[in-house]
Amino acid sequence: MSALTFLIDGFQTALQPHNLFFAFLGVLIGTAVGVLPGIGPMSGVALLIPVTASMTSGLDPAQAATSSIILLAGVYYGAMYGGSTTSILLNTPGESSSVVTTLDGYQMAKQGRAGSALAIAAIGSFVAGLVSLIALVLLAEPLSNVALKFGPAEYFSLMILGLAAVSGLAGNSMTKAWMMTVFGLLLSTIGLDSVSGVARFTYNISFLYGGLEFLTVAVGLFALGEVFKAILHKEQNDGEIAKIGRVIPSKAELKESAGPIARGSLLGFFVGVLPGAGATLASFFSYIMEKKLSKTPEKFGKGTIAGVAAPESANNAASGGAMIPLLTLGIPGSGTTAILMGALIMYNVQPGPLLFDEHPDVAWGLIASMFIGNVMLLILNMPLVKVFAKIIETPTKYLLPLIIAISVFGVYAVQVTTFDVFLLIAFGVLGYLLAEHDFPLAPLVLGLVLGPMIENNMRRALTASNGDFMVFFEKPISLVLLIIAFLWIAVPFVMKLKGKSVIVSEDM
Repeated sequence: MSALTFLIDGFQTALQPHNLFFAFLGVLIGTAVGVLPGIGPMSGVALLIPVTASMTSGLDPAQAATSSIILLAGVYYGAMYGGSTTSILLNTPGESSSVVTTLDGYQMAKQGRAGSALAIAAIGSFVAGLVSLIALVLLAEPLSNVALKFGPAEYFSLMILGLAAVSGLAGNSMTKAWMMTVFGLLLSTIGLDSVSGVARFTYNISFLYGGLEFLTVAVGLFALGEVFKAILHKEQNDGEIAKIGRVIPSKAELKESAGPIARGSLLGFFVGVLPGAGATLASFFSYIMEKKLSKTPEKFGKGTIAGVAAPESANNAASGGAMIPLLTLGIPGSGTTAILMGALIMYNVQPGPLLFDEHPDVAWGLIASMFIGNVMLLILNMPLVKVFAKIIETPTKYLLPLIIAISVFGVYAVQVTTFDVFLLIAFGVLGYLLAEHDFPLAPLVLGLVLGPMIENNMRRALTASNGDFMVFFEKPISLVLLIIAFLWIAVPFVMKLKGKSVIVSEDM
């Protein structure tokens, strides 16, 4: 019953006029971010952190944190909606979790059923959003109460699990993912030591005493990195856009998609809760499951409505599910939630079990705003689908200068130093080079965010145990978390080795 009371309080926060405006702006920008190929939710959220900081500067710190996170979360789940538009109309995924939607969505568009495909994607996304939010309300407080029993040793092991989970599943190469994780952890050590006050890796540059500004790194890697990629590769939106006919789906299409939407929502939510799994994996799993369950699997890939309904429901449910480990345990479940976590920490709001006790207005205001945001998205997406389709045609020559301007002014406004602008450009170049050579960027950001917390909790645990490292293995919860982290890394590695040995034996 207390969860319902807190949720009502959350709605009172979310329904304040300025928060309604932030929610609307978030989902509107998020849909546009999803529609524009190449930007994606990570770049979109990173790009808008400095904008929200400027927009909320007149509010008190608690209100500023709530309003900013409402807008940024709106961008996150709004981008999941928008990603389906380019997949269906242009056969070009707006972001990675919409790749599966292209298989049947574009085929439907070529058959003159683009309107139905877009409408089912919007309805599926709405239902999935509601399912994941109801689960979030039911699970948030029990999970945070369990996590309240955690000490420094348990927190250290929990964060190691978070790193292992995201790093183990990011990109095509596990080695590259681990290299990026370690690089992120190394970057997090720059600045003054929080215990001894000794300067580490600052090279007498006073700007580095406070450490690397998270915002500068995130905007540089994601937003500016994408700009350099678009300029150097001369990317253009040259694809032929399919015509949108009738937007309202038929009764038969609604009936056919009801089962896939329900199953995709549930599967997507549980996959989203797992740190590192993410929306892309959820959409693939959902599509495969529907194909297995279907009485006519041969229709998949040729324009069946289930092939759109299932993955679109799954990727939206996964984005809601990923909020659970972030809010209750302080572990980001994906690259985008790692950036959201960094944004919360910027406002002195620590995600984790104490969030619901110390900042209930932020936690429950965010959850309530996600209910409202999902309704806004359905209202926006159904009638305005033709308008959003026009965004695809935005020439790159107008889009790129706008992204550069927002990046530079936003980063400069935080600390008002030109050093941050030079750092932004350096990380933009680095982001481009890493992406070009298939190095995943999400583990780097995660290492940067979690690094200081891992170090602080390890030191606190070792101080309490007089330097005995066995403290991490003697506490049952800590031991279980470390075992899970080890298995998360070891199982895929062993399976990969077994796969190679099978190939070798077949060749022989």
